Amino acid sequence: MKKLLLLLLLLLLRRRRVDKEQTDLNRPPHMEKTKKNNLTSSGRLATMMMMEDEEEMTRSAISTLQSREEEIEKKKIQVREKVELQLTRAEEETRRLSQIWEELEELGDPLRKEVAVVRKKIDMASKDLKPLGQNCQKKEKEYKEALEAFNEKNREKAQLVTTLMELLSESEKQRMKKLEDISKNVDSIH
Repeated sequence: MKKLLLLLLLLLLRRRRVDKEQTDLNRPPHMEKTKKNNLTSSGRLATMMMMEDEEEMTRSAISTLQSREEEIEKKKIQVREKVELQLTRAEEETRRLSQIWEELEELGDPLRKEVAVVRKKIDMASKDLKPLGQNCQKKEKEYKEALEAFNEKNREKAQLVTTLMELLSESEKQRMKKLEDISKNVDSIH
């Protein structure tokens, strides 16, 4: 900042000298003699006036530069505050969208594990039914025992299928409810 001020002062002083030299060159010759006479008698006075003018110009330039610097700093602070406000808003929106995204991810199927276990049991029961049915046909003596085991597994399978249907129905209800909640959330964002 100080270097800038000194540079500005030097430029102002040089410009003033150049302007003065050009003014002197543009004067007619008879004014040159008058000027020389005036310079010898009032040389010191002119030098002092020039110094005072230069000091006044310097003060004015410094004051102008300082006020411009202050104005730039104020604007910079205002812009920084606006950017920080926008960043805060963006972070809040990012958090909200992240929560909604997580809810959507969870929406896949809340009872997925239970459904998988029941399906596995159904598959196991189906595998057990096949050999039992064949065994029932082959062995007439063990018909009652095999038929009873067959019927029991059938009942188990029917219970599991009923349980599966209930689980799927409940899962569907929960998913629909969650979708409606998420939809309301998304609508409230806009």
